[in-house]
This record gives sequence, structure tokens and C-alpha cells, in this order.
Amino acid sequence: MASAKEIRTQIKAIQNTGKITKAMEMVAASKMRKAQDRVVAARSYAEGVKRVVGNIVSAHNEYQHPFLVERAQIKKVGIIVISTDKGLCGGLNTNALKAALGLMKEQTADIEVFTIGRRAGQFMRRIGAKINGVAENISDTPELSDILGVVTLAIDKYESGELDAVHLVFSEFVNTMTQSPTTMCLMPCPVPEDVKTGYWDYLYEPEAKDVLEGVLRRYVESLVYHALLENKACEQSARMVAMKAATDNAKDIVKDLSITYNKARQAAITQELAEICAGAAAAG
Repeated sequence: MASAKEIRTQIKAIQNTGKITKAMEMVAASKMRKAQDRVVAARSYAEGVKRVVGNIVSAHNEYQHPFLVERAQIKKVGIIVISTDKGLCGGLNTNALKAALGLMKEQTADIEVFTIGRRAGQFMRRIGAKINGVAENISDTPELSDILGVVTLAIDKYESGELDAVHLVFSEFVNTMTQSPTTMCLMPCPVPEDVKTGYWDYLYEPEAKDVLEGVLRRYVESLVYHALLENKACEQSARMVAMKAATDNAKDIVKDLSITYNKARQAAITQELAEICAGAAAAG
């Protein structure tokens, strides 16, 4: 058994660690609420853009934009993987990267990877994937400009024919305790099939073809940006839960060590008393 002094040192160290994890839990809880608000607001915008795209495509189905046409042969596939920059968020990144790896194994074509978040970049470099675009050190309040370079690169490669499909992998926020790794086909663009058709249409300036070009680009950008916001909400939720579990574990360990410490003290006192009694008996 370790000495009482050593156990006391361990208790102090674990208590300090528990204070740190508790502080991180509170910070994550505060950021989580703000991240959830941003996700809710972004969902409304994303649904609005999706509805507009669906209406335009439905009203002008005679024009097949390249972003909407599925290629006959898939020779090269791009995958945009969104992760966090920092760790200490449980299995969030592990689950998302497993989903990305599963998607990569399903492909029979050559694969190019675009990473958003340091953890995704580290993983893809470790497995030897071909990385063509990287975005890292994204703040907790991300802007579209933070990832616009990566998204634009993927769009331009698809438009020029260098990529035949582009997929997106991210973590979707369900609730505080649940974050779901999600994969979706980004290009060709997913367009809602349940759009109500009718005789009405928008007024275009200069014409529908040019408007559709701009709207579809913004639509793809909004999908990736919304996925980033979902991932940020997942990150703060997962970190809050992980830090709460760490704090609770620290308390349990301190409790167990306190019992061990008391036993060590009692054993030391008993030994000292036995030595005193033995010395008194020998002197008598």
C-alpha cells in the first residue's frame, strides 16, 4: 500500500484535474446554447434555399444544369469531411471519421479528400489519403468565408469534370446526448422531390439560367456551412458531456482514494501504538 503522503498527493492532483474539467464543462455548456441557436437559424435558411432551388428546377425542368445531372461514369469522387479542431469531445470525431472511412471503402473510383477541421486532416494524412483542400483553426462562431476556399475548390473541380461526384461527411446535432454521423451526396445537388408544381414562377433578371447557376452555387455552399454549424453544436454538446463524465469520475476516484488514505493512516497509527507498547513492555 502506498504511503499516506503519496495518496494525499494523488488526491490533490485529481481534485485539481476535476476543477479543470468542471470549468471546461461549464464553458462548453455556455457555447453549446449559442451553437444550438445558430443551428436553428441556419436550418431555416437552408430549408429556404432548398425550397427556392426546388421551385426553380421544377418550373424549368427543360434546362438540366450540370450540378443536377448525375454522371454516367464515376471515375473520381471528392469527399468533404468535417471534424473538430480540438479533442476532448468523446467519440464525436471517431464516429464521423469511421463514417468517412466507410464511405471511402464503398467507392470504386479514385478519391480526393477535402478536410474541414484539424482532426480530419490528421486522420486523412495518417491513412495516406489524397488531400486537396484544408480548412483549420475555425472559430466557435464560424463564417462562410472560413470554409469558402475549400468549398469553391470542390465546386470548381466538379464543374470542370475533374470530379464526378462530391460527398459530405459531418456530425448532425440531434440533441445534447446524441450526435449522429451523417453522409450525403453534395453534388449532384440533392433537390427536394416533393415540390408542389403549379403555373406560377419567379421573375428573373437577366434570365432563369443565370439565376439557377448562382442559386445552385450558393445552395452547395449553404449545405456545407450548415453542416459545419451542426458539427460545432455537436462538438460543444459532446465536450460538455465528456467533461461532466470526467468530473464525476474524478469525484469517484477521490472518494476511493480518501478511503484508502484513511486506511493507510489507521494502519500507521496502529503500527506506532504497537511499537510504543512493545517498547514499554521491553523496558518494564
